[in-house]
Parts: sequence; C-alpha cells; structure tokens
Amino acid sequence: MNMLEKLKTKYPQALAWSIGDSVELANQLADLVVKGKKTASCGSLAAYQSEDNPPKVGSYHIILNGQQEPVCVIRITSLRLVRFCDVDEAFARKEGEGDLSLTYWRTEHQRFFTQAGSFSEEMELVAEEFEVVEVV
Repeated sequence: MNMLEKLKTKYPQALAWSIGDSVELANQLADLVVKGKKTASCGSLAAYQSEDNPPKVGSYHIILNGQQEPVCVIRITSLRLVRFCDVDEAFARKEGEGDLSLTYWRTEHQRFFTQAGSFSEEMELVAEEFEVVEVV
C-alpha cells in the first residue's frame, strides 16, 4: 500500500489535491503548508460551487506536491465568502506567499484568476483557513 492509499484509509473522507496552477507552484505551496507558513487559501465561489465534494469546516484534505505525492494532511478550520477587492493584509499573510504583502497577493491572484478565465475585482472568493494535522 502506497502512502496516498494509507492516508485515504486513515482519513476516508479526505480528498487529495495540489495547490496552484503548475508543478513548480504546487511544490512551492505544499512546502509552505508543511512548514506552517501557509495556513490559508482561496478559490472562486463559482469553482467551489462546481465541485462534487467542496471543502467543509472540519473536513480533512491530503495536500499533494507537484508530482502528485502526498506531503501532509490539513483540516479546514474556517470558510468564509469575501470579494476579491475586500481581501485584507491579514488574509494575504496567512496565504504565506511571496513577501506576504497584500500587493503581492493581489498581483498573483489576479494572474491566477485571469488565466483561469474568471477575474473580476468584485468576484466572490471562498477563503479557507486550515491547520496541518499530519506531515508525511
């Protein structure tokens, strides 16, 4: 039994996924999660609504690196709706990316959502916060 199968046995409801839109970014962001520097993430409300099994407070998730290998398990501790234009410095810091500034967060997330084909300053995001419960 490989590590992903073992984790799915231990956390039977957990979904496995990577963060980001490239192998390099998935590796970088997974590393930030493992180190405890990234304790939040977000996605568009539209993408959240289209998921078969969207994250819920208390749910467990297996974070994969860019090679689709598990690196840790997280537990969602908070979910809230926020418009892109209303994201604040505190949330940007919790995302743990770049220089931790709101300016960096806005630039990178505008790039990400534009590339995904759905950017607007007014777009609603699902902002999730999480804690690491197990490092692989």
